[in-house]
Amino acid sequence: MDVKAPSERLLDAYLIASAQVGDRRAFALLVRRWNGRLLAHAWRLLGDTELARDAVQDGWREIVGGMPRLADANAFPAWAYRIVSRRAARLIQRLRRDRQLREAVEREPWEQSTAPDEGNLDAVRMGRAIAALPAEQRAAIALFHLEDMSVAEVAVALDVPAGTVKTRLMNARGKLRAALEGDL
Repeated sequence: MDVKAPSERLLDAYLIASAQVGDRRAFALLVRRWNGRLLAHAWRLLGDTELARDAVQDGWREIVGGMPRLADANAFPAWAYRIVSRRAARLIQRLRRDRQLREAVEREPWEQSTAPDEGNLDAVRMGRAIAALPAEQRAAIALFHLEDMSVAEVAVALDVPAGTVKTRLMNARGKLRAALEGDL
């Protein structure tokens, strides 16, 4: 591994000190110098270019906010890599939660296995209509109506804003209404 030249360290220290006092050009140069390295690091962790870009972009937001508190300019590389690593880890956790939720929703027994009689015909039709919804809408409907969660609780469970939950519920209800009215 190459040891950074002293002139490179001095330039980084200068750019960091200037950025800390509000010099936007210095910060832009710092981003230009470090963005590619941080992006390569995030890609190594995530294996996906778009996710790596997201992690680095979020990382730069945190770096901007924390820059005034960075006491040692020589600590910048490790600090910036750690921030991007944490952002990548959060993305991995979110993807894992999303996958687990999708799998759980797909395992949900929406259709009854017994032959429908007059009493449960509506339940079977509703189960089929729910099963036809996109996974995100099925999850919102299941948590809100079947698990009796509030919109805020569904938002936490799905790790999305409450407005997104409301939109998913509205769209799912519209599709369910259309599917059930089409059956009549």
